[in-house]
Amino acid sequence: MPKDIHDVADVTTDPAAAAAGKTVVLYRMALPDHLCPSGQKARWLLKSKGYEIDDRLFRTRPEVDAFKKEYDVPTTPQIWIEGERVGGYQALREKLTDFDPKATTYAPVIILFAVAAATALALSIGVLGTITWQTLGWFISISMILLGMQKLRDVESFSTMFLNYDLLARKWVPYGYVYPWVETGAGILMTGMLLTWLAAPAALFIATIGAISVYKAVYIDKRELKCACVGGGSNVPLGFVSLTENLMMMGMAIVMLWRLFA
Repeated sequence: MPKDIHDVADVTTDPAAAAAGKTVVLYRMALPDHLCPSGQKARWLLKSKGYEIDDRLFRTRPEVDAFKKEYDVPTTPQIWIEGERVGGYQALREKLTDFDPKATTYAPVIILFAVAAATALALSIGVLGTITWQTLGWFISISMILLGMQKLRDVESFSTMFLNYDLLARKWVPYGYVYPWVETGAGILMTGMLLTWLAAPAALFIATIGAISVYKAVYIDKRELKCACVGGGSNVPLGFVSLTENLMMMGMAIVMLWRLFA
């Protein structure tokens, strides 16, 4: 079992020399008023990979400041492995796992749709006692709520990414700020099957513009962009996911309008 060698900060010995074999040197803060979260995560990751940890804890702020000045580093924790300084927790995570902060990924969308599906199933079984076409409707409307919330979490970043491809937002910038509110609001009303005369046309409007915009950007202009569907700052590529989001909204809105006026 991996075990700690030190429980106090050691700044007198060379960390590069101490970091040999399966022994790793970890400098992290354990101040009376602050236990560094990144340091704790680094320690856990190293233990999970079977390393012995030379765990050097800073107990006072002057110790931290002196260390950063001595090694010319901006933050702690700092880790040494096999005689080389790796850096902080993010660098350690990249070194020991497959994590790549710049890699494209569909994980956020998969998780979001999985939660929406589970919630729709729970509603159907709990309220209706069975799975019906309403289950699909709830899945779409709940997905709209969750997607809208992701956009509203940082609407400024979302609107910036959105302006890269949405045709209406590029003509009228405020639409980038309005869109997530409309999506979220329409999703809430559709989930409760309320004010269909308002929710369905609103969803159909934004979804139709969105579908046309995505299709043009990706399949006609052949542009490689990041999708704003899960908010700004995501690494989800623009294309199938965003197009599917808009087509689902369109389908849901058309069915609701048909049932309203049939």
